[in-house]
Amino acid sequence: MSTLDGKIALVTGGSRGIGRAIAERLAHDGAQVVVHYGSNETAAKETVAAIEAVGGKAFALRAELGVPGDVDTVLNGLREHGVDRLDILVNNAAVNSYRTIEELTPAEFDTDFAVNVKAPFFLTQQLLPRLNDGGRIINISSGVARIALPTVISYSATKGALEVFSHTLAKHLGPRGITVNVVRPGYIATEMNAEELSDPATRERARSLSAFGEIGRPAHVADAVAFLASDDSRWVTGTIIDATGGSAL
Repeated sequence: MSTLDGKIALVTGGSRGIGRAIAERLAHDGAQVVVHYGSNETAAKETVAAIEAVGGKAFALRAELGVPGDVDTVLNGLREHGVDRLDILVNNAAVNSYRTIEELTPAEFDTDFAVNVKAPFFLTQQLLPRLNDGGRIINISSGVARIALPTVISYSATKGALEVFSHTLAKHLGPRGITVNVVRPGYIATEMNAEELSDPATRERARSLSAFGEIGRPAHVADAVAFLASDDSRWVTGTIIDATGGSAL
């Protein structure tokens, strides 16, 4: 796979879980990585330190998404660090209300869409003038955009919206050589669901979803993102890489 030497990447929600794995992989491949985080400064600093410990380049950038002024905060943070051009944008940050339609409140619905749809939409909009021709936009969706899961109906709807946004934007940005693609993770073991997976029955259900009979790891998703960020994917745009491990086939 081609390297990302000299490239600059922004990964939203890049301090933990899937986002951290993506940030570390892109840095390993040679990119300087902007590790965006919402509130956990300690985790962001740990991610940056882990990247730097193996010779990579990264810095942390704090901005709460889904609130007024969120995009301006990101842009100001990039300017403060001397970053005026980008090559790779990974929209990974997301929230999940974990509600059925009967339980969901308007406030929870608004938060889900503000963070998962509105923030990546307008962050992308404002970064387009700063995104180099031939750049990469990679949006992280979820297997629930394909697999019906009523307990996360609002979250699922946001990921469906993100996928339509992606293929529409791919058509729009094609003349600039910018690719826009989606990666759909399945059930991934992270520190955020470690307690849940400590239950043997829950762990077995999670394992049984995949065609491989295993629970996914953040690196599995990062591998797919790394391909889409590379020159090897230059003829791939407007598509979805299903990185669910064949869940619910």
